[in-house]
Amino acid sequence: MTYLLTMTTPLVHITTLGCARNDTDSEQLAGALVADGLGLTDDPAQADVILVNTCGFIDAAKKDSIDVILGLADVSEKHHAKLVATGCMAQRYGDELAANLPELAAVIGFADYPSIGTKMREIIGVASPIKKPTTQPTRVRLETGPFAPLKIASGCDRRCAFCAIPGFRGKYQSRPIDEVVAEAGWLVTQGVREVMLVSENSSSYGKDLGDRWALIKLLRRLSEVDGLDWVRVSYLQPAEITPALLDAMTSTPRVVPYFDISFQHASGPLLRRMRRFGDAPSFLHLLDQVRERCPAAGVRTSVIVGFPGETDDDLALLHDFLGRTRADAIGVFAYSDEEGTGAYTLDGHLSEDVISQRATQTGELATWLVESRAAERIGESVDVLVESLHPAIVGRAAHQGPEVDGTTRLDWPPHTPKPAIGDLVPATITAAEGVDLVASPIKT
Repeated sequence: MTYLLTMTTPLVHITTLGCARNDTDSEQLAGALVADGLGLTDDPAQADVILVNTCGFIDAAKKDSIDVILGLADVSEKHHAKLVATGCMAQRYGDELAANLPELAAVIGFADYPSIGTKMREIIGVASPIKKPTTQPTRVRLETGPFAPLKIASGCDRRCAFCAIPGFRGKYQSRPIDEVVAEAGWLVTQGVREVMLVSENSSSYGKDLGDRWALIKLLRRLSEVDGLDWVRVSYLQPAEITPALLDAMTSTPRVVPYFDISFQHASGPLLRRMRRFGDAPSFLHLLDQVRERCPAAGVRTSVIVGFPGETDDDLALLHDFLGRTRADAIGVFAYSDEEGTGAYTLDGHLSEDVISQRATQTGELATWLVESRAAERIGESVDVLVESLHPAIVGRAAHQGPEVDGTTRLDWPPHTPKPAIGDLVPATITAAEGVDLVASPIKT
């Protein structure tokens, strides 16, 4: 992929790490670069600047970011490209990265995003302005396919004890509904058929605007976008899910009944130490409400094990809770200390060995549970969004979130025309292969 190429056009390669929110940041940066007359390339060996959009959420993500930077340092040295770090880790640890990684030509924080084109020119050493194109996209797709994340807000006002995001992402800021809807319409012109709404906490959308019904209004507006088949919501807080939101997510046309709810634990006292609300009974009641409205709804959750003060009884309660959720996907995270968070100074810290053992045990349970849940879905009728055709026809059902929740392979009848990428194919689930499914198309 290249944009605006001439013999003198500087090229930027973007590598993105972390979550879907970072994916949208990278595509918005790409749009700003193109608007400023720079080009993009998939090949770091062809780039004048290699821009690494880092993740700094937990220790494992930080290590991955450093490993990727060091790996690309060899490419940048061999091909005389400038290596630049940006994103969450760069924002949070900019001075440390600059001091300890001489391979980096620069470290760019969020405040520099509006002038990213100017920054790139300074790093490359291009002194004179480059002629800008006639059109100035606000976002350029870096991935192909019928799915794209769509950011609805940035920042977070919650103060969960384990999370450092509010400290470097800032306060929660909702994007205007018209702006989000316009971007969704543009994505459709780029071949997108499904958008996943992303933010640090999607259930808070609109609260900073004084509109507690903003997310419901946004879903209704997005359901009217021509060419958009699926709207998926991610990152919901259980304490903020109202009956009205449940109704909207299970009855609004084109909004898939998919509930990505970050429970984080099931022990009420431990959740209070995390500065969160709820417990196993209230969470299970919420899931009952979901399934009363839509029995086949998809459920994804994430949990943290090894939080300071977690007892054996707390862990047993969590395991019992997970067994009752019938979740389609469960993310298990081992607690890690994050500077500047409330948990950093709490008493009751567990040893790394104990945390690792609990994470392994819980992860193995989660794998067994989600595979069992996949097997329960055999016989269900689903629509499958086709994402690839070779070597097999593979896509996702509505209860499967992109990239992390498993896929559905279609057993396509021989000697019949194949679907196109982006098609919605009615099918019946016939088998489960771990968390992935197999389905047969329904003749229409």
